[in-house]
Amino acid sequence: MGERRRGAELEEAILEAAWLELAERGYAGLTMEAVAERAGTSRPVLARRWDGKAPLAVAAIRQQMAKHPLEVPDRGDVRTELLEFLKRAADRAAGTAAAFTLFSSNYFSENWSTPKDLHAALIEGGARPFSAILERAVKRGEIDAAKLTPPVASLLGDLFRYHVIMNFSAPPPALRKAWVDTVFLPLVKPR
Repeated sequence: MGERRRGAELEEAILEAAWLELAERGYAGLTMEAVAERAGTSRPVLARRWDGKAPLAVAAIRQQMAKHPLEVPDRGDVRTELLEFLKRAADRAAGTAAAFTLFSSNYFSENWSTPKDLHAALIEGGARPFSAILERAVKRGEIDAAKLTPPVASLLGDLFRYHVIMNFSAPPPALRKAWVDTVFLPLVKPR
């Protein structure tokens, strides 16, 4: 028999198991028993840490988001940074799809009033990497700050989420490039 895991190592194994179950079965098919079995532990061990499958699912999604950060370093060019941001988001699109399964569950309707509330719970305390890209671009004169109205500033994220939710897959590179080059940048470029 293998060595008993404890603390952070055990929690990592549980959250990874929960993530895999969530990705394979969706929120409706997620059970504490299946997660415990997959993690090689017991249901009471899970129950001591999470009071149900919803907090466990949120923790698993947050862990995956932390493993695949969206922060993009300053590359000196807004287009390059936007494409890198969308690539990083595509790499973790399964998490967006998994979160969507929470939107359609009974738990969601009982605990959050809108998908935006769940989104806030998932990113609570996290960085705002897209805003950082836009702020750098404004400072470099690549984007006109007056054109960054809330609907325009959220456009790429909205397009990305819509594609993932409607297709349960990440948008392909050519589509991400088209969003940046033919939709977003023409709206925000200085005259």
